[in-house]
Amino acid sequence: MTDENITTDPSRPAQRMRAGSMTLTMGPWIVAAVLLVILPFIFTSNSALTIMNQMWITVVFALAYNMLLGQGGMLSFGHAVYAGVGGFACMHIMNASDFFASFPLPVLPIFGGLFGMGLALIVGSFSTRNAGTVFAMISLGVGELIAACSVIIVAFFGGEEGISGDRTYAMPFFGNEFLQQIDVYYLTAFWVFVSAALMYLWSRTPVGRMANAVRDNPERAEFLGYSARWVRFFSFVASGFFAGVSGALFAINYEILTEENLNATSSGVILLVTFLGGVGFFFGPIIGAIVFTLVQTVLSLQTELWAFYAGALFVATVMFFPGGLAGLLMMHIPPLRLGKLGLLTVPYIKTLIPAAIGILGICALVEMTFHYRHAAAGDHEMTLFWTTFDSHSILPWLVAIAVTVVGLGIARVTAPALRDAWNEANTPGGAA
Repeated sequence: MTDENITTDPSRPAQRMRAGSMTLTMGPWIVAAVLLVILPFIFTSNSALTIMNQMWITVVFALAYNMLLGQGGMLSFGHAVYAGVGGFACMHIMNASDFFASFPLPVLPIFGGLFGMGLALIVGSFSTRNAGTVFAMISLGVGELIAACSVIIVAFFGGEEGISGDRTYAMPFFGNEFLQQIDVYYLTAFWVFVSAALMYLWSRTPVGRMANAVRDNPERAEFLGYSARWVRFFSFVASGFFAGVSGALFAINYEILTEENLNATSSGVILLVTFLGGVGFFFGPIIGAIVFTLVQTVLSLQTELWAFYAGALFVATVMFFPGGLAGLLMMHIPPLRLGKLGLLTVPYIKTLIPAAIGILGICALVEMTFHYRHAAAGDHEMTLFWTTFDSHSILPWLVAIAVTVVGLGIARVTAPALRDAWNEANTPGGAA
């Protein structure tokens, strides 16, 4: 063996580290792209495609909102107006048949983003001078002002009836006129992937990094030579662009926009979605958008009280998991790195399954109370958890109360063991 055979290249460890880092960075995006492509083959019905379209539109809007709240620390109560204005502008472009027929439909979200960005340029010029309460109140005032104008400026907003359009008037895109829901799905999936990638890259730019610094300590950022106002302004304008993209996707998918796309309710919903997913993580709003859309669409088909459960989930998340669902997932990274994640399996089964059963018992009591108070006269039968029974009989009430008490009681008894297992899983050393 010669010396040439045993010499090492000092650059190879660095190359391996860069390759591993690239894999960790690109891996989730590749998985996301594959999922976006194959989901229509798993869920083939038109209703499932519609739900997934709404899900991806909400993802873009939530990520745009997180550019303000999570990255820049700007709490907005009127961010729906930027998505709404972008959507209304795209609807007018749809109705301008001569102009609309001159470019393909996949380009339309760019126009929506530009209109949303234009409005953000105007509002951001005076609203981003301050953060905190001042910015929040200005955003609320601007949102309510534009929402009120939606029933006054009928030429643009269409009044109470809104504006409708037809996406098929666009120039065919490689022979595709987007007549089927599957075509709209892939258009939406393309834009949600591109928008998410661009927003992620934005968070890695110097402006995105400084937005975090301005959020945490604006005085120190100013001391380092960065203008906190201009950093907030750039973040606000970029957020307005992607909010406009989500509004354009909404217009393409539903072909109608109304005042509901602008009002404070829509702004409150996107705030709820972002907090539910977790504002401290880039992928948090994605999780929040998926969960909320499923609750809004799937759960609403099963019960009229879906909004009550969504509100309860939001309150529980804020009270017990301030980092949102993403923060709850990231709490398990240290045990995973220590090789002790398996220690939590049995305690989770012993605690979380009874707790879930107890929560289902509470839901049964809520549903039975609602049916008892609001059902038509003589309508005593109700179906709950695929079981039909008499809601005016005492037996179902006793069963629901027993399930609630036993489930939550077992969870409370086993909670200390789960706490000890959690502390052990997060402590370095010892057996894995």
